[in-house]
Amino acid sequence: MNRTTDIISISTVGQIPTLETIRAIPRERTLKLVFEKGLHNQRESIVQNLKKELSDFQIGIHTIEPEINIAKLITDKEIEENQIFFEQCAKDYRQLGEELLFKLVDKLDLDLNKDFPMETFNKLKQDKRQIGKVENWRYFVHGFHCGFENNKTGQIIEVPLVFGLEFGDLDPYFFTRYIKSTPKYNPLPVDIFEDYADGVRINETMISLGKFERIGSNVGNHYGIVVTDRLKVEIKSHEELNKIYERQNKQIGKPNFNFWKFIGLKK
Repeated sequence: MNRTTDIISISTVGQIPTLETIRAIPRERTLKLVFEKGLHNQRESIVQNLKKELSDFQIGIHTIEPEINIAKLITDKEIEENQIFFEQCAKDYRQLGEELLFKLVDKLDLDLNKDFPMETFNKLKQDKRQIGKVENWRYFVHGFHCGFENNKTGQIIEVPLVFGLEFGDLDPYFFTRYIKSTPKYNPLPVDIFEDYADGVRINETMISLGKFERIGSNVGNHYGIVVTDRLKVEIKSHEELNKIYERQNKQIGKPNFNFWKFIGLKK
């Protein structure tokens, strides 16, 4: 479903819609406030106030044009009413991600580091295997993920590489794109308009409902979100991995191991 945008020209502060008026806007519509020159400098304070009062809206200030854009996000009620759907999506995401990753491992004949898959896939970034095809899927290794896109259906999924053998991390942006691109879910039982912002609300509400939970990762100060009802796997922290690699390096006479340099975040 496409959204429509209501445009309001603002020449005085009094013309800014009230909070009650904004809250009444349906999710199918967005609001664009266009400010005349005399009010340009007040936009920042207006945005901050709107963000404070309207936590369930996305409030954006245009960096070039004299605009404030307002969009209502998916509501707690909508998420609660569709929690079974989102839980199943998360389970499907986890299963598909694992299947695709192991198909790629088999095709490329990789020796998968089960404690830290990113070590294995980082090596692909150094040659022409970073991008390729496995069955009907195109893949691309990047950052902390290996992305897959189905050539026939257009389905998209990003498989995380920094949670050991846990491949169900639900990055809010990647999760909603997966849902929207999966043919069997369409038409969706509830609209998702803002991929990242709606995804954040879905994850946070599902955590509060006990359907999703946070997990640690192989990388310090980085956590993931996964479906609660799953077969849990061990995830080694970067401190534990540091000790493993330092012990291995010591045995073969290599210099001290630097985890952050190893994953490409430090030169």
